[in-house]
This record gives sequence, C-alpha cells and structure tokens, in this order.
Amino acid sequence: MSKPWVSDELWEKGHPLLPVPKPGRFRFPGRKRIDDRKALTGLLFVLKSGIPWERLPQEMGWGSGMTCWRRLKAWHDAGVWERLHHLLLSKLRAADGLDGSRACVDSASLRAVGTGGKNRPQSHRPPQARA
Repeated sequence: MSKPWVSDELWEKGHPLLPVPKPGRFRFPGRKRIDDRKALTGLLFVLKSGIPWERLPQEMGWGSGMTCWRRLKAWHDAGVWERLHHLLLSKLRAADGLDGSRACVDSASLRAVGTGGKNRPQSHRPPQARA
C-alpha cells in the first residue's frame, strides 16, 4: 500500500483549524459533502502533479476538481493556511528545526512597493550636470 498523501499526524494538527461546515438543508439536502481529508488529498494531488483542476480523476474518491478548488478557496478565505503556517513554524521553532541563516528574499516573494521615492539616495549634483 502506498504512503497516504495526508499523514495522520498532519491531519491531527490541521483538522481543528478547518471551519465547521454549514449544516445541510433538511428538505432538499443535495449531494453528500465530500470529507475534508479527501478534499485536502485531492487538492494536494492537483497542486503537486500540476494537472488542471478539471482533470482530477474522480475514481480516486477525492471528489471533483471543482469541489477541491472550492474547498481550497473557502479555506483560504477562512484563514486556514495562514494559521497552519504559523502552527507549523511554532512547532519547528520549539524543536530547534528552523534554520534562518540561509533565508533569501527577492522580488518574486516580496512585493517591491513604489519606485524608491524618498528612500532612494539623492544626487547632490546640480540639475544641469546630471545629463
């Protein structure tokens, strides 16, 4: 049997961060909601493999690609990913497993605001000599 995409340990840490789903309607309940762990597994499969959302194989039992995408958006809007990030960082810091000595930040990961403006060093030459 292959290794599961979402380990039990990760699921135990992340599951409490997920929002509680709204209760279904009584009269016209619609389709049964896909389990959050299965949706997360499908979501990770799409992100790791790079396939389009609509090509997620439903035979795997993870729901449709659209279901996984909607769950990704709902969890993002609820702040789940940011809270999970902070939780995992705190666990790494507590275990001394985080080494910040080799960090790198560039414009691809951090937005450069403006064009420099007043923070940029100003030339002390007169205007006619700058040409």
